[in-house]
Amino acid sequence: MADFLEERLLTTILVGAGYQDDYAVEIVQTSGGQEFRSMGHPFPKRKFNVSYMLNTSELSAKLMSMYHRAHGKYAGFRVRCADEWSSNGDRGVPTAFDHPMGLVSAGVYQLRKYYGTDGVAGASGHPYRNVYKPVAGTVKVGIGTTEIRAADWSIVTTTGRVTFAVNNTKTITAITNAAAAVVTVGANTFESGQSVIFSGVLGMTQINGLRALITAIGATTITVAINSTAFGIYTSAGSVNTNPQIGENVRAGFEFDYPARFNSTIPVGQDYTDWRTIDGVELIELLNP
Repeated sequence: MADFLEERLLTTILVGAGYQDDYAVEIVQTSGGQEFRSMGHPFPKRKFNVSYMLNTSELSAKLMSMYHRAHGKYAGFRVRCADEWSSNGDRGVPTAFDHPMGLVSAGVYQLRKYYGTDGVAGASGHPYRNVYKPVAGTVKVGIGTTEIRAADWSIVTTTGRVTFAVNNTKTITAITNAAAAVVTVGANTFESGQSVIFSGVLGMTQINGLRALITAIGATTITVAINSTAFGIYTSAGSVNTNPQIGENVRAGFEFDYPARFNSTIPVGQDYTDWRTIDGVELIELLNP
């Protein structure tokens, strides 16, 4: 597999550049004018065209340096698009609830950004971009309507994969009816600030499927941000879990770079002393870097 340089192409080079997204759609037209369309994959693929500015020789040298480190079209690198670098719209502040993540394996998820979600999708579903190059320190994770503290998951910024910590699960033996329910779980291994979900509870069935933050802990109890005053009386059974359970909506927000490579050579025009015209440089997104 080709190299990938975990560095970002200078933003100053891309300011003013053009870009376009395309899809792998093959169209065959019959002699009668009918079209048969097939889609190779559902992912948008972005191309950047850097052919717009009169660069100083210093900026030109930096671009050429990156080109040579990448061995031309061989190695990939990060590109920040000036018009779209956030999961929250194009440039909004990321939230923990921006986009669903894709399940990779138990407790492991892939960052994604979906498109066209303001309307109903066709049979192919809403398109999405797998985000492989999130920006360090910007990722937030949510389950349902609860933001999950960073101590309970980790992110690999070179792959865009989120891994939850080992699931903490306990069997319930009692739940109080209170403005903040107190749950008896035996020897306590939870921490304040963790998020837990309830399942399998008998009697107080209204609490099943609810996820909430732990606000206090005792030797054998946890207090959760759930008002159980009007719930049924707990009778038996049930468990609490920290990690996502089947059917839960696991989401994330982030800033991100595009993994890309050079898709052309770099023609340099020596128009003026100490100035260089950069024209016709194309970068192409790597869908599986």
